[in-house]
This record gives sequence, structure tokens and C-alpha cells, in this order.
Amino acid sequence: MEKIVSLAKRRGFVYQGSEIYGGLAGTYDYAPLGVALKNNLKNIWWRRFVLDREDMYGFDAAILMNAKVWESSGHVGGFADPVVECSKCRARFRADHLDNEELCPTCGGALGSVQEFNMMFETKVGASSVEDNQAISYLRPETAQGMFVNFKNILDTFHPKLPFGLAQIGKAFRNEIAPRDFLFRTREFEQMEIEYFVRPNDWEVAFQELRAEILAYLSDIGLKTRSLHELEVPEGERAHYSKRTIDVEFDYPFGQKELCGLAYRTDYDLQAHQTGSQVDLTFFDEGSKERFLPHVIEPSLGVDRLVLAVLCDAYTEDEMGGESRAYFKFSRAVAPVKAAVFPLLKNKPELVAKARAVYEELKKVVPQIMWDDNGNIGKRYRRQDEIGTPSCITIDFDTLSDNTVTIRDRDTGSQSRVAIDSLPALIAG
Repeated sequence: MEKIVSLAKRRGFVYQGSEIYGGLAGTYDYAPLGVALKNNLKNIWWRRFVLDREDMYGFDAAILMNAKVWESSGHVGGFADPVVECSKCRARFRADHLDNEELCPTCGGALGSVQEFNMMFETKVGASSVEDNQAISYLRPETAQGMFVNFKNILDTFHPKLPFGLAQIGKAFRNEIAPRDFLFRTREFEQMEIEYFVRPNDWEVAFQELRAEILAYLSDIGLKTRSLHELEVPEGERAHYSKRTIDVEFDYPFGQKELCGLAYRTDYDLQAHQTGSQVDLTFFDEGSKERFLPHVIEPSLGVDRLVLAVLCDAYTEDEMGGESRAYFKFSRAVAPVKAAVFPLLKNKPELVAKARAVYEELKKVVPQIMWDDNGNIGKRYRRQDEIGTPSCITIDFDTLSDNTVTIRDRDTGSQSRVAIDSLPALIAG
């Protein structure tokens, strides 16, 4: 894990949040290559679950919501973790993550009694006094509720037929007691969620369909099947709103942990918000002339955990040309840089001009192209390997006469001559 974190920082994927001030636990900043990787994961998800379907509606709800939303959903009263505090060093820990709930794992001091700690970040809205409880709001701990409270608006605006879904990618916030394991458990993170509304009797069919779609998506982004494990969550461990949940877990370096989940939420949320708001949220079926609350299937994926899984799955150590190397072996679909273009020698104007022309034409077709003329060819190859670039394209003197280039494969190091015209098809992800 340390090697992955080090390479991710050194090559511009992820930095510690507020690093020059000593950092802030549970926060990370995505550097240029990390942003590109994350956007690729989100774009592939959005295409599969939204653009390629006719029954999905994109959504982007506000992060701040009326506090009554979180009261109705049960988050104000029940979104809590068990916490204990050391009487000696005052460190706090999640009680359910400790091997010994009596002794502090840091200093050995006595731990106090277990307390419930609500993980929502509370804030104030507007020019209010400290005592003004009417101005309380929260940073949302999940994106789902923004879609549930807009269910009626979607019905009134688009008049969809069941089944249909709302899909959203957005930030969520949880005041984790003990953030850890790099991007796995953080206080600020991004989610990709769908609330898929179905007739109560049709939930099992929709559940299995979305289950298959999740696994197909994980394959799309290049995660190895052997690293993934489906887990049926038993009744006592499911969220209070769930009647069935399947988690997909991934083999991280620190153990097999949850990557994403699929939950059957019944009509819990619509029922809760209908009661809390006193607004009718029922669906009227024109065919059967029935009025009812739809049930909901929810695929939920954490973008940051996906980024971490992809980094871990892609991290590779091998030997090439008698030297050891460590690099990210990304699939072409998610690689932040699809190809890099070099002039063989940067002190030869004719090579540089030709290389720039090839680079600029390729970038019109495949935007994720990098220009690199820093150092000798060997150093450029090594640098591009580390960041996971699948192909390196070198413009040499033969290019000037026959319009062919040398293209090198990241994984094998093999090189071949290809025509410039064939490059877009070869490097597109």
C-alpha cells in the first residue's frame, strides 16, 4: 500500500489535503492525472447507466438541504457510529473497530463508555445566531435523499412510466471518527448512485438486472474478476431501510473490503418523506388505474474507493531490459493518458515540427494525449510506464520520408512501425 500511495503522489494522481499545513485527516486532493482517471470512471458509468438507456434521468441535487429532510430520513436520529475516548490521551476510536474495548491501542490508557456519535457535518445557513436552531443544516452524508425529495417533481415534469431511475454523481460528507486506508475511508467523498423506481412486485427482476450491470461496469473499468467478491449481507447487518443488500468487495492490500453495493430499499424513503412533508408522493398508473408508492433499487458506488481499487489492481512490478520497474497497468479505457508523442531528438527542428503536427492532429480525435520531449527516450518510456500510458509514439527520421512512426507497448515493451493514419484507431480507449 505504501508503494501505491508513494507512486500516486510522485506522479501526480493524489496529494494529501492541505499538505503544506500538515494535512487534514480524511481529505485528499486529486492532482491532474487523478482527475483524469476519476473522470474516466465517472464517464464510463454515466454512459452505461444513463446515456445508453431510455429509462434513466440524470440529476444533480444541492448538497445543503432543509434539515427536515434528514429528520424524516432517519439520519438525525440514527446515523451514528459507536465511539470511545481514552481517559489518558483523549484519542477517540470506533468501538466496533477495536480488538479490546477497554484499553487504548495508542497509549494503553483506559477507554471510557461507548457513546453514539452522529457522523453528519452540521452547519448554519444564513445570518443566524449561534442559538438559532431553525438555521441548522447538514452537509449531506449521501446523495440519495436529494433524488427522493424530487420524485414528485420528476413525475410532474417528465411523466415517466415505471420502471425508471434517477442517476446522480456528487459529493457526500461523513465526519468519520477514524479515517484510514488512503482513499478508502475519508470525510469527503464522491458517490455514483441510482434510485430505480419499480412496481412493488417487480423489484426482484430489476434487482438482478442492476446486479449484472454493476458487474459489467466493473469489468468495463478493467478490474480483475479474481479481485471481486459478491457478498449477500445478512439481515442483522443491513441498513434499516434495506430488505436485501448485496455488497461487492475488493481485495485491497489491507484486506477484502466493500467497494460498492446494491440495496432494495422498498418504499421506505418515499414513505418517510411523504409522512414528513405531508406531500403526496404516490405514483398513478394509467394502465391499472392504481395509485401507490413505488419501491426502489439502489446501486451505490463510491468514486474514491473505485479510484483506489483501480490503482491497486493496476499497480505492477516487473523487470524490463534487465531493470526492475513499478508502474500502473491501467486498461486503455481508464488510463488518464492514452498515448504520448515524442520527437526522437528534441534538438532537431524538423523532428520536433513533425512530432508536434502528429500530436496536434491526434489530440483532436483522442484528447487524452501527452507531449513529452524531456530527457532521452529511455527516461520518457519509464516515466510514461509509471503513469500507465498504454502507448508511446516516437517520430524519427524515417517518419519524415514515409509517414510511419514507432509505437511502443507499455506492457511488453515491443515496438512496431505503423502508419500515422492508423494511430487514432490504435490508441482510442
